[in-house]
Amino acid sequence: MAFFAVGWTEFGRGTIWDRASSFDSRPEHGASSMTWPSVITFGANPSASPSRTISGRAGVIDGDTIEIHGERIRLNGIDAPESAQLCQGEQDQRYRCGAEAARHLAEMLAVSRPTRCELVERDRYGRMVANCYRADGANVAALMVRTGYALDWPRYSQGRYAREQQHAREQKSGIWRGTFAVPWQWRARKIEDPATVSHAPSMLLQETHKQGSCRIKGNVSAKGERIYHMPGQRYYGRTKISTHKGERWFCSESDARAAGWRRSNI
Repeated sequence: MAFFAVGWTEFGRGTIWDRASSFDSRPEHGASSMTWPSVITFGANPSASPSRTISGRAGVIDGDTIEIHGERIRLNGIDAPESAQLCQGEQDQRYRCGAEAARHLAEMLAVSRPTRCELVERDRYGRMVANCYRADGANVAALMVRTGYALDWPRYSQGRYAREQQHAREQKSGIWRGTFAVPWQWRARKIEDPATVSHAPSMLLQETHKQGSCRIKGNVSAKGERIYHMPGQRYYGRTKISTHKGERWFCSESDARAAGWRRSNI
């Protein structure tokens, strides 16, 4: 037997909260608010392990985090740019890709409400990590990756959204229209050197189009030495970039050198 707890939650229409500003919960300027019913279901499937499903109108915290009925929910298996993160567009202009991802998520959720989330686990911050779906059945995480505003996070997804990511990359959708730092590595680098992250996002390039000018391969050798390979060099073709090892693509030799890499001698 399923038990239901029904409540009323107030959210701004299209509300977006910015994690970079101390979780400021004030709605964007000009947003109107309204009440919407939320339903939490406990133990709907008695044969399964303890489960939890929450449904309601969602407010957006950032590109991979929402809130329903006061519950902070992290979308399972994906990672979107952080609120303060900068990316580079087609003309090398910098823009707030994290804020853009949050706006895109809000627009997608507004297409078909309410949003339903199924608990996967709790993260170390106590947030609910969940698979979330719109009222029309669309997987929210898959939509974010397919439209190019979030990345498949293999560590947690086991490659579940790899096909959607390949589509976004081929179509140059969302952040794939330019260059960007992989969010989970951007966060790690920010802890190490906040000033570098804030003022030189191009130096943190982890994923980019292999076409165009960003074709320099930043490799980490077996000895831990950072070496970059230029197109035409002897080992360029056989060098594979593994971002989980800290390897990355660069758009220029100056970027590579500034980030601590040296040119291959071969």
